[in-house]
Amino acid sequence: MRQKVFLKKLKEYPAIVGFFGIVILFSLLSDRFLTVSNFINVFRQVSIQAIIAFGMTLVIISGGIDLSVGSVLAFSAVVMASVVKNGSVFLGILVALFVGALLGAINGFIIAKGKIQPFIVTLATMAIARSLTLVYSQGMPITGFPRVFRIIGRGDVLEIPVPIIIMFAVFGIIYYISKYTKLGLYTYAIGGNETAAKLSGVKVDKYKIIIYTISGVLAAVSAIILTSRLNSAQPTFGTGYELDAIAAVVLGGASLAGGKGTIVGTLFGALIMGILNNGLNLLNVSPFYQQGVKGVVILIAVLLEREN
Repeated sequence: MRQKVFLKKLKEYPAIVGFFGIVILFSLLSDRFLTVSNFINVFRQVSIQAIIAFGMTLVIISGGIDLSVGSVLAFSAVVMASVVKNGSVFLGILVALFVGALLGAINGFIIAKGKIQPFIVTLATMAIARSLTLVYSQGMPITGFPRVFRIIGRGDVLEIPVPIIIMFAVFGIIYYISKYTKLGLYTYAIGGNETAAKLSGVKVDKYKIIIYTISGVLAAVSAIILTSRLNSAQPTFGTGYELDAIAAVVLGGASLAGGKGTIVGTLFGALIMGILNNGLNLLNVSPFYQQGVKGVVILIAVLLEREN
């Protein structure tokens, strides 16, 4: 009986099976892979993309997509950096979160009230936010922050890097939202059948705006970590991050058609992407081939999902 329950759980979270399969493979191929320091490095590297992917999970479950997260990250970073550089770390962080929330809310509002496809809206806001980033920063990086700010991206608590702690804190919050709140329930309902959700009394427009706002806020959280870690806010921050986030969500078992997906799956999907990068680097695989390998893995995951 317990074995059947265990197998059922594995089918619900195929990314977990894939994760451990890839870990075993790289452990056999490289003696430098299966070490505590290497895994801490992987988790630290993954933290930024994973936080964005958690927000993307809610968006995709609701039947949407958010292509603007990379640009939102960049704009949040440069605006925050200009405030932090003038000595106000706390205010800078609040400004970053506000910018992310505002841009996310704008996405949600236009999608909900304008009845425009999320792909088109977020593609447009991706370009607009990137342009705002370049104009605001004049295309130049903003550097030189107080030591207390750099602790966010470089510090440790009980030998655990702060970015990893933040990642799991965000994971816990979004997991709780998706499993135990009306927002989580309505997110699945909207993605499963928006018309039925409306007929059931769900305020679809309201919850869409909230979902995209959360996505924007989490992009800003990643901006804070990345800026702190590099001690610099680059106008090119976040390029391609939207694709990594979508890949993590898909690897985690979510359906791009909406109505299906889990935060646990997304976490392991992000870890798979990180493990692939790390393992292929340890094996000295050319970067020219690495993108192809990741593409093949994503295709296999999607095909297996169709079979299920």
